[in-house]
Order: sequence, then structure tokens, then C-alpha cells
Amino acid sequence: MIITNNPAVTAAYEQMKNVRYVEGSYRDVLVEVRNLVHIGHELVTHPLMGSLKPNETPYRSVVVSDEPVQGCHTEAILIIEESIAVFDRFARTARPDRGAHASEIAKRDFREIDLSLLKSALDA
Repeated sequence: MIITNNPAVTAAYEQMKNVRYVEGSYRDVLVEVRNLVHIGHELVTHPLMGSLKPNETPYRSVVVSDEPVQGCHTEAILIIEESIAVFDRFARTARPDRGAHASEIAKRDFREIDLSLLKSALDA
């Protein structure tokens, strides 16, 4: 299942039934992923994949298992909780030209970067 706030990802994968669009921020995507991990979904991609810092891009897509699975998911819980903490640390350093404040041209580029990262992860 793809969790995303990126309309380019939603459009590219609209044929998949397991794309969940989050109306909100990068952090909102991480919180949605955290909620799914806490009920047993496994992380398929790392929530902070790529080299963009969380305060630079407004878009994030994360892949989790389609269904919850049995067992302890301590590592996935630690990864998503730490990812939210990292996001919060970076968010304290606002970038007036990046993130939610980026120009429309920059936002288009960030959508394409996020889509490319996701495609690479799914093709691997």
C-alpha cells in the first residue's frame, strides 16, 4: 500500500487499489504510516528515503504492507517514530523557499523527485 500526499504518485499509480492519499503535509504522511505500523503493517520503504531533508520537500510517499501481519514489529515502530522525530527536528529550521513555502516550479520538481524515488523502490 502506498501512503502519499503527492498527487503525481496518486496519478501514476491510480490503477492500484492500495494507494492512500493523505490530504496534508509530509508529517501527516508519516503519522498515517505510524498509525498503520502500530496496527501491524510492515514498512516496505524507509520513511525518510532519498537525500532531501524533511524541511526541503513538501511531499512524501511511503510503502507499507497491504495487510497487517502477526508478530512484533518493534523495528518498524522504532523506524517510524524516529522518522517523525527527525522530521520535527528539521521542521524547526524553516526554509522560506522550500517545503510548504516552495514555489510552484519547485513543488513540481519535488513531486517528480518523490515519484522517482518511489518508482525506484518498487522496481528494486
